[in-house]
Amino acid sequence: MTTSLIPERPLLISPTLAATIGLEEAVLLHVVSELLLQHPAVIKDKRHYAELTDEALIAALPFWTLPDIKRVQLSLQDLGLLLSEPVAGKGDTCLLAINQQHNGKAKSARDTKARTAVINSPVSSKSGVAAPIPANWQPDAALFDQCSQRNIPRDYVERELPAFILYHRDRGKSQYSWHHTFLNWVVSGWEKQRSLQNTRVLESTMPADWKPSDDAVSILEHGGISLGFIEEAVPEFVLYWREKGTSGSEWNSRFIAHVRRQWERYTHALESDNTPRPIPRDFKPDPACFDVLAMANIDADFAEAQVKEFVLYWQDRNEIHRSWNSKFLQHVKYKWAQQSQVGLTLLERITDRSWAD
Repeated sequence: MTTSLIPERPLLISPTLAATIGLEEAVLLHVVSELLLQHPAVIKDKRHYAELTDEALIAALPFWTLPDIKRVQLSLQDLGLLLSEPVAGKGDTCLLAINQQHNGKAKSARDTKARTAVINSPVSSKSGVAAPIPANWQPDAALFDQCSQRNIPRDYVERELPAFILYHRDRGKSQYSWHHTFLNWVVSGWEKQRSLQNTRVLESTMPADWKPSDDAVSILEHGGISLGFIEEAVPEFVLYWREKGTSGSEWNSRFIAHVRRQWERYTHALESDNTPRPIPRDFKPDPACFDVLAMANIDADFAEAQVKEFVLYWQDRNEIHRSWNSKFLQHVKYKWAQQSQVGLTLLERITDRSWAD
């Protein structure tokens, strides 16, 4: 029966099978069983194969891309439920079969379809039906091989077995494949353990010899912070976090934020500090000085040219002042006015130091 919402034959999936091997795997297994009925049979090793192209698989599974189909197909092959062989000279074609022996006495398509629903694979229960887990259940060698391919140690698998059996016996669950259920249990537990270990490795307490990375220092220097200030901030930063005993994995990011805060406080303190001090050897006028001079129509290049003479003069005098920017403004204004004076003698202009008072 079809409706406008269901215009074609629906897929019928066993809930128990889907819970055992996975929903995607159950869907593909069902579709392959249908395709085996629709294509000419090739009997090999007492198994019913069909030659299926990628195009046929895509047509039967329009909700998946070809990579998705191949991914689920490989999963079924790993579980031992699906057999696949390449066809010589046909790169987009393969022989597919459900891993069960073909019964040559089947008299109808219905009989063949019924046989495909019973999956006698290495991961199924011996009876072919869902059953509770035995108290003495043991995984087979194939499971240890699959775990080894995932780099899961054998001793970890063996340690997980008692808890796995106890958990499922307490709940009285039945499964077609305890092999596959245990494999999922082991893989999931191993991944969680590895993730926790990686987190613990990344998160550690502050080492006593910690140093910021070259990238962190470079970022701070590009932000206009002097290298000396950065290096002086390291001991304080290390001591603070060692005393707190906090674990972390982003020490460089924390250090960058710490130095930036300290630098802002430092520069703000310098700007508001009126303590008299000698002129620094590397004195540079504040950019605001050039704005003030521009309002007096004094050329910025002219002002820049006065810096060396200004610094040298005050270094020789070894005097202290509260604001060297103010002194520099006076100096430049005087020199600008001086160059336009025509009534002074050369000696008067050379010996005049009224701008320094």
